[in-house]
Amino acid sequence: MERFFAKKTPLALCVSALCLMGQAPVALAQQAQATEERELELVEVTGSHIKRAEMDGPSPVASLSADDIAATGVTDLIGLFSKLPISGQGTFSTQANSSDDTANGGSSVSLRGLGADSTLILVNGRRVSVSPFAKNIDTAFVDINNIPLAAIERVDVLKDGASATYGSDAIAGVINIILRDDFDGVELSGKVGGTADGGGSESNLSMVWGNVTDNSSHTFILDYFNRDEILYADRDYSRSANQAALRPGDPFATDFRSSAGIPGTIELASDPSTRVPDTFGSDICAPEETVGDFCRYDYAPFMSMVPSSERVSFNYLGRYTVTDSIEAFAEINGQNTKTTVKGAGSPSFEELFMSGDNPNHPFADVPTSPFYQQDLTMRRRTVEIGNRRKEVESDYFRSVMGLEGQLGGWNWEAAYSYIKSDAVERGVDGFPNSRRVQEAIDSGLWNPFEPSSNSAEALAYIETTTSRVGKSTTRSYDVQLSGPIMAMASGDLMLALGAEHRQDSISDNPDDQFLRGDIFGTEATQANGSRDNTAVFAELAVPVLDTLEVQLAARHEDYSDFGTTTDPKVSFLWSAMDNLSFRGSWGTAFRAPSLAQLGLGRTDESPNLVDDVRCEAVGNINKACEPQEYTAVFAGNPDLGPEESESYNLGMIVNLDEQLVLTLDYYNYDIENIIDSDTQYVFSNLGNDPVVVVRRPTAIAGDPGEVVLINDSFQNLGDLTTNGIDLDLRYNLDTDYGSFGFSYVMNYMLEYEELRPAADGGTRVNREAGDYELPEMRWTAAMDWNRDNISARLAVNFIDEFAQDAAVQQPGMSDIDSMTTVDTTVNYFGFDKVTVTLGVTNLLDEEPPMDYADFMGFTPTVHSGQGRFAYLSSTYTF
Repeated sequence: MERFFAKKTPLALCVSALCLMGQAPVALAQQAQATEERELELVEVTGSHIKRAEMDGPSPVASLSADDIAATGVTDLIGLFSKLPISGQGTFSTQANSSDDTANGGSSVSLRGLGADSTLILVNGRRVSVSPFAKNIDTAFVDINNIPLAAIERVDVLKDGASATYGSDAIAGVINIILRDDFDGVELSGKVGGTADGGGSESNLSMVWGNVTDNSSHTFILDYFNRDEILYADRDYSRSANQAALRPGDPFATDFRSSAGIPGTIELASDPSTRVPDTFGSDICAPEETVGDFCRYDYAPFMSMVPSSERVSFNYLGRYTVTDSIEAFAEINGQNTKTTVKGAGSPSFEELFMSGDNPNHPFADVPTSPFYQQDLTMRRRTVEIGNRRKEVESDYFRSVMGLEGQLGGWNWEAAYSYIKSDAVERGVDGFPNSRRVQEAIDSGLWNPFEPSSNSAEALAYIETTTSRVGKSTTRSYDVQLSGPIMAMASGDLMLALGAEHRQDSISDNPDDQFLRGDIFGTEATQANGSRDNTAVFAELAVPVLDTLEVQLAARHEDYSDFGTTTDPKVSFLWSAMDNLSFRGSWGTAFRAPSLAQLGLGRTDESPNLVDDVRCEAVGNINKACEPQEYTAVFAGNPDLGPEESESYNLGMIVNLDEQLVLTLDYYNYDIENIIDSDTQYVFSNLGNDPVVVVRRPTAIAGDPGEVVLINDSFQNLGDLTTNGIDLDLRYNLDTDYGSFGFSYVMNYMLEYEELRPAADGGTRVNREAGDYELPEMRWTAAMDWNRDNISARLAVNFIDEFAQDAAVQQPGMSDIDSMTTVDTTVNYFGFDKVTVTLGVTNLLDEEPPMDYADFMGFTPTVHSGQGRFAYLSSTYTF
C-alpha cells in the first residue's frame, strides 16, 4: 500500500507484488480498527521526522518491497528505476559508457526528468556521499550501483519536493533505500542469466546471515555480481556508425563514421579545408572508408554499449539494547567495483603537424602536388597502438554509529556518519601522448601516413597510460527528537526538532598529461572543493479533526560557500469518507551548486554542435551546417547561486474494501535559476568573439575559419516548469483458479517548459514535453497470479514516442517511436525451504526505436539495448 513507510516496519506490510509501482492506502477508519487489534511500534517514516504508529501520510510515497523488486526481474537498482514511470530524462546507467564518458561505471536516477542532481538518495533515511566522478563533467550524483539488491528490504519513493525535511537536492523528490536488518537465519541466493543477442551474461551470488536475541540483532550480507560486456557490434542496429548503410532506403539515416580515419586525411596546415584522403604510398585508406575528401573510420564495433563490471559488497547492520530506554545501532557498508570500458582507437583532429621538409613527407617526391614541401596537419586515428581501454576501480565505504531511545513520551536519536567513495580510472591501452607523438613525427621516428612501417620502438614511445584519481567524503552529525506537545480533541499535537552538521569534500584529479593537454581523443575532468553545512529543522503534525491531519515543516540551512536558505512545507490528508481521501502538499526547495560546478578545473569536452556562424557565412563547407564534434573547454564558476523551486501536489485516494484501490495525483514544479551550460547557444551567438570561440586563420574571404575550441562555463541561466499526473490503480480478485492481481501505473507529463536566454535578450523555449528524450507518457500494466506452490507475473512497460533531436530534424522525418516491452516471471515454492524463479525481461526481444541523432541508432538515455534477457534464480533459507 502506498504509505509513509518507516525504517523498521512489520513484515506484513507491502506483501503484495502489486506494490511494484506503489500501493494505495486504506481508509483511516480501517487503520483505527487495526490499531485496536494490535499494538504498533512508533517509527520514523519517509518524508517526516515525526515518529508515529503505522499510518498514511499527506505526501505521495510509493514503496517497493524486496519481493516486488525480485518480481521485476532486474539485477540492480538502476534496472528497477529505469522501469519506473516516474523516472525521466537524466536517469542513466552504465549503458553507453564509453572511453569518453566522465562517470564510467556509475548509475543514478532522475525523478520527473529534473536531473540526477535534483533527486535526493538516502540510505536508511540518511544522506550518502556523491560519486567522485561527476556525470557529464558537472552532474553530482549518488552511485546507486553501490547498493546490491540482496541488501535491500524496501525502497520508498517520495514523489514531491522535500527540502523542508531533508535539505538540498530534494527538488524532484526523495528515494529512501531501506536495508535489511533483524534477519534471523541464513539465506543463500544465486542467479544466472544471459541475453538472446550476445553479450551481457550475468551471475549473482549472495548470502544473508542474521541473529536476533532479546537484546541485540546482527545482520550480515555478502554479495557478488558479475556482468559481461555488450559491444555495439553485438546488436544489428548499432554494429556500424554508418547508419545509412545499416538502413538502406532510409533518406534520413546518417553516416556517423569519424572523419579521423586510418591512415587518415592529409590537410594543409595553412588551410585545413584543403585536404585529401591518404591514398598514397603503401598504406592507403580503404575504398569503402573513402568518402569525399575524408578518410573515415567506423568506431562503433569497438565500443562498449554496456561495460563489463564486477562488484563485491559487504553489509552489516546491528542493534544492541543498552538500557530499557536506550538502543545503540551501527551500519557498515562497503563495496569494491571493477569496470572495463572499451572504445575505438584515439582520434586526432588537426592536433598534429608535419613540416614541409620532414623525411616522411608523403609528397616529398611529387613537385606537382599542392602539398609539395608544405607544412601538413592531419585527421587520423592511432589504431596501431590498439583500441582504447579504461579500467575503473572504485571503493565505497559507509558507516553510521548512533543511539536512540525514549525520554518520557519523546523519542530521540543521535548519530555520526562517515561515507567515503574512492575511484581510480586508468587508461591502459590505446592512449597516445600527443607531445611525444609530435616529437616522433618531427624526428622521423614515427610516420603517421605509413602505419605498417613503424617499429615497435616507435609505437611504445608514442603510447602512454593515463590515470585519474577521485575521492568524495561526507561526515555528518545529526540529532533529532519527536513527541507530543499537547493533547487535542482529535489526538496529540506532535513536534519534531533536529539539527545536522555536514562536511562534504570532493577531488577529481587526472594526471599531468591531461592537465598539460597531452591526451587527445578522450575526456577527463578536474574538480576540487569542500563545504560545511549546518541545518536546523522543525515539523508539526496537527490533528485538526478526526478526519483531517495537517503537517507543517521548515528547514534552515547555512552553507560555507554560498549562503543560507530557508524552506517551508505544508501538507494535509483529509479522509472525507471511509473509502475516499484527499491529500495535498506545497513547499519550496533548493539545490546547492555541486562542488564540481563550483570547483571544476579546465576540462575539455567534445559536444556535437553546429557552427551556425560559419554556416551562415560560407554554407556547408566541411559540414559546418551539420552537427559534429568540437572541443569545448569548461571551468567552474564560484559565483553560482542555488536553484530554487516551488512545488505542489494534489491527490485523491479511493479504496473499495482493498479490492479496488486507486490513487490519482497532480503535481506541479516551478524551478528558477537552473544551473546549466548551453554551449550551442554560446557557439551560435558568440561565434565571432575570439575570446569565446578560437578559430584557425583562413585565406578564404568571408570565412571565419574552422573552430579550434569554445570556452564555456556554468551559469544560473534558465527556468523550468513541469506538471503532470500520476495514476496508480490496483484490483484484486480471488477465484477457484487462484488469486489474481491487476495493476496499472502511469505518469503523464502535461507540461515541461525549459526557458533559456534568447539572442535578443529575452527568453526562448529550449525544450518542452514531447521533445527529444522527453516522452509525455510512461506506464506499466501488470497481472499477478498465485495458486498453491506457483506464482507468476506478466508486466507490460510502455514509453511514449518523442521528437527527434532538433539538430537533425528535417521535414518528413518521423518521431522516435514508442517502445513496449513485456516482462514475465514464474516462481515455484514446492521445494522445502527453496524458491526457484525463471524469468525473462523484454520477452519479445523488442529493439529500441530509431534515433537519427546518434551513431548507435537508438536513444540510450531512454531506451535499453539489452534485448531479451532470460534468467534462473534460486533462494534457500534455513
